[in-house]
Amino acid sequence: MEFFKYEGAGNDFIIIDDRDRSFPESNFSLVKQLCDRHFGIGADGLMLLQLVDDYDFKMVYYNADGNFSSMCGNGGRCISAFAHRLGLIKNSCHFIATDGPHHAIVQFDGQVSLQMIDVSAIEVISENELLLDTGSPHYIKKVVGLSGLDIITEGRKIRFNDRFKAQGVNVNFIEVINDTLHIRTYERGVEDETLACGTGVTAAAVAMSFWGSTNDSFDIKAVGGDLNVSLERSESSYQNIWKTGPATFVFKGEIER
Repeated sequence: MEFFKYEGAGNDFIIIDDRDRSFPESNFSLVKQLCDRHFGIGADGLMLLQLVDDYDFKMVYYNADGNFSSMCGNGGRCISAFAHRLGLIKNSCHFIATDGPHHAIVQFDGQVSLQMIDVSAIEVISENELLLDTGSPHYIKKVVGLSGLDIITEGRKIRFNDRFKAQGVNVNFIEVINDTLHIRTYERGVEDETLACGTGVTAAAVAMSFWGSTNDSFDIKAVGGDLNVSLERSESSYQNIWKTGPATFVFKGEIER
């Protein structure tokens, strides 16, 4: 089986060209094995690119635990770059994912911009904590001393509490340092810190706007690289949300399965 490895700000993925629908979609143990960093290829998630009517392609996404997952923003940018590499698209595309349709633009400098879904429902947990959905559910918490925070311990306290234990939630810790928004993410399904999370940085930008920022564009520094989120705010929702960042081809190979 041929596979391609991509990463977006350190968030890494196995991508498989499944236009012939030969990949066994329900073989979750195979997906988990392929994503294993010791006994497989190693990745935060695996994506299948499939053909579907009315769209340039369909994105099927699995977490590293082998299960189907909700939308992955960095994955959406990487699979768009992959579709460009295959010659399926020129510099823009319209694809379908688990949370609905998306547009993406592949830029000449290797950056990819992805339009995210609108956000309207935001739950206030506390003065410094919000819960919202940007294609995947995200818990945002403002902290001080982000770089020294024990992300695994603190993230698991929230992800596995009574409310979120069954379905899980992605936990993002943010801090503004020298006018730049920094973020670290504990990601469900990976059950570890990931170097970047696309839906997470989107949620962080929306949260900052909700908390009173007048910016319509946010430069966000994740552990694995820099991303940008632009948005428009109305009285009832956030819309025209675009996330931009690198989507880099790393290598391709073959693996026996």
